[in-house]
This record gives sequence, structure tokens and C-alpha cells, in this order.
Amino acid sequence: MRIVKSARRTDETEISLTLNLDGSGIYDVDTGCGFLNHMLELFSRHGRFDLTLACRGDVQVDYHHTVEDIAIVLGRAFSEALGDRAGINRYGTCTLPMDEALILAAVDISGRPAVGYALEVPTEKVGDFDTELVEEFLLGFARSLGCAVHVRRLAGTNSHHIIEGMFKALARALKEAVAIDEKYALEIPSTKGTIL
Repeated sequence: MRIVKSARRTDETEISLTLNLDGSGIYDVDTGCGFLNHMLELFSRHGRFDLTLACRGDVQVDYHHTVEDIAIVLGRAFSEALGDRAGINRYGTCTLPMDEALILAAVDISGRPAVGYALEVPTEKVGDFDTELVEEFLLGFARSLGCAVHVRRLAGTNSHHIIEGMFKALARALKEAVAIDEKYALEIPSTKGTIL
């Protein structure tokens, strides 16, 4: 079973997390930010990752440290759960409609962090959540996991729908990328012989 417990404490945030890559999408998320809770719950359900996450952060400042640090801990948990990456598909893509929005997400668990961000969210906020933090989340996650993540808005005018579509598409792309190909279960999916 690819199950990891992780924690991180700084002067800005205190985070505890349990992740099961081979779950059924059960979640218990409390970040101190309602919109982020909603996005991580969608991420868990659509990726079929079981996720328990609690964060106490300096939300009286804003949500920046909370979002970035959760992404770091989540990326590290994915990395630990994947071990040496043997047998994984490595790549995953999803094009996902969310009402009027159409979002593309693609990932490569390559050991090389990169983010291609072309989400183009029309408003600066959804509720009290700064929409620029979506890119910060992806940067923290990609660096900690060691993966390339590309997200692109193909259509859409509603900021909530665009961001929600991105989290759902990312989850489904990751679900494909982390899945084990039983035919090559012992093989590292790289001609280098290593991904780490």
C-alpha cells in the first residue's frame, strides 16, 4: 500500500497529512480556508486519493503561506509514496469540462520540477481566496514531487469554474501518472534507469 503520513511545522504553518495513493477518494480536510478545502476535497475525490489534512496557518495575514506549505507537504507525500517510481505510468493528462470552462492538465513525474501555467483566471479573488495562489500551489507541489505540471484554460469565464476544473483535471492526470502498469511493475519508466 502506498500510504504516507507527513508533517511540517514552521513559524507560519503547522501541517499534518495522511495520503493513500490507492484509496477511493475519502477526505477529511481542514486548511483554515474554505475555498482551498473545497479544491482539495475535489482533488481527493477525482484522483481517488484518500487524504486527511489539517493545517493551522497565519491566515490573519493571508492564505499565501498556507497554500504554499500545503502544496510542499502534499508533493513530498506523493514523492515518498511513489518510492523509486518503479512501474508507474509516469505521464498523465486530462481535458476536463466544468460547465463553460474547459481545462487541460498534463503531468510528467520526471524528477524535474517545472510548471507551465496558462490558466488565465479573470478575477483576482474567489471569495477571500487570492486566485494568484493557484500558481503558487502548483509551484510548491511540482518542486516537492519532482514533476512537470502544465495547466491551460481552453475556455471559460467563471473564475470558480476555471480553478475547480484545474484541480479536478490535475487530480485525474495524477491518478493516471501514479497508476502502476502491472506489465512493467519492476521497471523504472526512464531510459536513464532512475527518475530520482
